[in-house]
Amino acid sequence: MAVTIPAAFLLGLIVYLLCKYAGLKPWQSAVSVLFGFFLASTGIAPYINQFTETLIRLL
Repeated sequence: MAVTIPAAFLLGLIVYLLCKYAGLKPWQSAVSVLFGFFLASTGIAPYINQFTETLIRLL
């Protein structure tokens, strides 16, 4: 759980930078946020969390 807030901040910063410099439109970022929100409530969420934690440990 200690990774959650920094990861959320980092991903939010990436989305902001993509909007500002790579031409990502605000509606596209909103769709991505909604996709992540709904994905978090599915049965695959624990596997994504485990994969993310493993990836962070490797780095």
